[in-house]
Amino acid sequence: MKPNNNRNNNKEEKTNPSQNAAQPTSSPQAQAQAAVQWFPGHMAKTRRQIKENLPLVDAVVELRDARVPESSHNPELNALLGQKPQVILLNKCDLADEAATAHWLSQLRGEGVCALAVDCRSGKGLNRFAPTVQDLLQELLQRRAEKGMKGKPIRLMVVGIPNTGKSSLINRLAGNIRAQTADKPGVTRQNRWYPIRSGVPMELLDTPGVLWPKFEDPAVGDRLAFLGAVKDEIMDVEALATRLLALLAAGYAPRLVERFKLEETPEALAALPPWQLLDAIARKRGMLLPGDEADTFRAAVILLDELRGGKLGRITLD
Repeated sequence: MKPNNNRNNNKEEKTNPSQNAAQPTSSPQAQAQAAVQWFPGHMAKTRRQIKENLPLVDAVVELRDARVPESSHNPELNALLGQKPQVILLNKCDLADEAATAHWLSQLRGEGVCALAVDCRSGKGLNRFAPTVQDLLQELLQRRAEKGMKGKPIRLMVVGIPNTGKSSLINRLAGNIRAQTADKPGVTRQNRWYPIRSGVPMELLDTPGVLWPKFEDPAVGDRLAFLGAVKDEIMDVEALATRLLALLAAGYAPRLVERFKLEETPEALAALPPWQLLDAIARKRGMLLPGDEADTFRAAVILLDELRGGKLGRITLD
């Protein structure tokens, strides 16, 4: 996430809490009601493509962010995919709270879902991917073997919301055939098949990330925005950062104290107004504007970047 040096851009569209830091214009509760919404035209097209291409595949691989395993599930996928066999990968597990990931895996598997915790960049956990797919499609593979079609590739569609690591998964499994990646949403824009290296022939169909038209729960939109699944350019970054701080102060206060060298105790952070906490972080990092005003915009950018990069430790927000 790159800082925006022009703090006055799009004044008519965004508010800047730092302009009145001592007297916030709205309460954290009121700010939390401002739901994140983002549904570009290419996402509607992706939904159509998923539905049209579903008959071409044997199963679906859904990537979720292990830090938000519930919020990063597109609820529309259930209706889109129907009865198609499915594997769920909780990606970026190296950035998530280990105990929370174990809980979510247990819950998903208890519901009869094939689920794995993986890190697509390092390859952690992906050694179990091909065997899991083969177990899931055991009956299909047996029927193919009986018909003399043993070498026919298993075709899998990779789906998920933006920035969950679909292209990183393909790059790790496909080797030299590279899919485009970036630590931001909206990179993959077209469908493409990728053969992957495994004991049984497999092909992956990459699809662009797709959100759903409206987040009924504002907290879901916030969690996705915290982790970069929604473009920062459309967000009020400072307001977003204050909502993140309220969440972290309640569940991971010692991490904030340690990372930003705050003077408050972890117990005191929960009672501190989030905008005041953002101000304190800016001052601790020496982010000051003329007149000794805290540069809370810059602090907000740093906070979000450090969360996304794992510098605050292993955190799960669901």
